[in-house]
Amino acid sequence: MKSGSIAIVGAAESTDMGIIKNLSQTGIHCDAALNALKDAGLKASDIDGVACAGEYPVNLAHQLGITPKWLDGTYSGGCSFMLHVRHAAAAIDAGLCSTVLITHGESGKSRIGYYVGQNLAPTSVIGQFEMPYAPFAPANLFTIPVLRYMKQYGLTEEQLAMVSVVQREWAAMNPRATYKDPITVDDVLGSKMIAYPFRILQCCLVTDGGGALILTKAERAPDFPTKPVYILGTGESCETPLISQMEDFTTSRAFRVSGKLAFESAGIRHSDVDHLMAYDAFAHLPIYALEDLGFVPRGEAGAFIAERNTAIGGRLPVNTNGGGLSYMHSGMYGMYALQESVRQMRGIAPAQVPDAKISVCHGVGGFFGASGTVVMGNERTH
Repeated sequence: MKSGSIAIVGAAESTDMGIIKNLSQTGIHCDAALNALKDAGLKASDIDGVACAGEYPVNLAHQLGITPKWLDGTYSGGCSFMLHVRHAAAAIDAGLCSTVLITHGESGKSRIGYYVGQNLAPTSVIGQFEMPYAPFAPANLFTIPVLRYMKQYGLTEEQLAMVSVVQREWAAMNPRATYKDPITVDDVLGSKMIAYPFRILQCCLVTDGGGALILTKAERAPDFPTKPVYILGTGESCETPLISQMEDFTTSRAFRVSGKLAFESAGIRHSDVDHLMAYDAFAHLPIYALEDLGFVPRGEAGAFIAERNTAIGGRLPVNTNGGGLSYMHSGMYGMYALQESVRQMRGIAPAQVPDAKISVCHGVGGFFGASGTVVMGNERTH
C-alpha cells in the first residue's frame, strides 16, 4: 500500500458507552456500524468489505444486510482493529473491495450476548503451561514483565502511578469519559491493591461499548461529508501467547517489529509525530510503547511521563481521550484508540492537540502477544 492512498471516511463510536443494557454484543456492533455509515453518508449496500473481531463477520454482514466481496475475522486480542485497518487498506489497494466497514462491539460489563474468540481450553498452550499455575487474570499476568522492568531500570511506583494521573487529566476534558475527577499519585498508590504493583486505578475499566471505521481509496475522499484521515503507514507482529516465554520481559518484540514497519512504510521520523495513542489496559503499557516505538530510550519512559511530557501541553500528547484507564475499556480497547486518532486528525477531539498533523495509534493483543500500529495523517503527503 502506498502511503496516503487509503482514507478513513467514516468513524463513530456506539451511541451509548459505559453500561448498555438494551443491546447485545452483536447489537453494539450494529449500532456502531450504523453510526459510522451515517458519519460517512453511506448505506449498508455501499459496503463491500467487512472486518470485525469478537463477532463473526458473517453474522455482522447478515445483520446489516451486506453482501461483501471481502471478509476479515482476524482475532489477535485488543489490537485486532489495527490489523483490520492494515488488511483492509491492502485489500482496497489490491482491488479486492472498494469500501470496508470495520466494527467493534463488546458487552464487557453487562455480558449480554458476550463472546470473545479466544481459546483458553485446558488443551491450549496457555491452558497447559500457564493456567495451572494460576496467573490467569490480566492483572496478575501483566505483573510479570513490569516487575522485571522495575527491577532492571529502577522504575518507581510513583512514576508508574503518574501514568494514571496524567491520563485522568486528559479524561477530564472528555465529556464521554467514564471517570473525570482528578487524582493524585497518593490517590493511585492508596487505592485498592489488585496484583502488585497494580492498584485499581492502574487497571483498565470494565465497560460496554463499540466503534466502527469506514475505509476507501483516497481519490474518493472528496465525495464524503467528513474530513478524510489518511493511512500513512501500518505494521503488525506477534511474539508469544505465553507471557512467561517473552524474549525479554522489559521490552516487546512484537511492539518493536510492528512500530518499525509502520514508521518505515509511512516514511516518517519520530519528530514528525504530533500525537500518540498507546494502548493502556494497564499503567505500564504506555511506558513500553514509548520505548519500543523509539520515542524514548530504554528505561527512561517512566521519568518521561512523570515529567509531564505526555500531559496537556507536553512534548508528545499521549492517550488524549483518557485511555483505557479513565475513558473506556470494554475488553478490546484498540478501536477506541483508533477513534481518538481519527478525531485528532479531523480536528474535532474534545482535548484537541493544536496543529496536529500526524498521529500514531499503537495497540497490544493479549499479554504482549501481538501488536498493531497505524500511522494516520490529515494530509495525503507529509
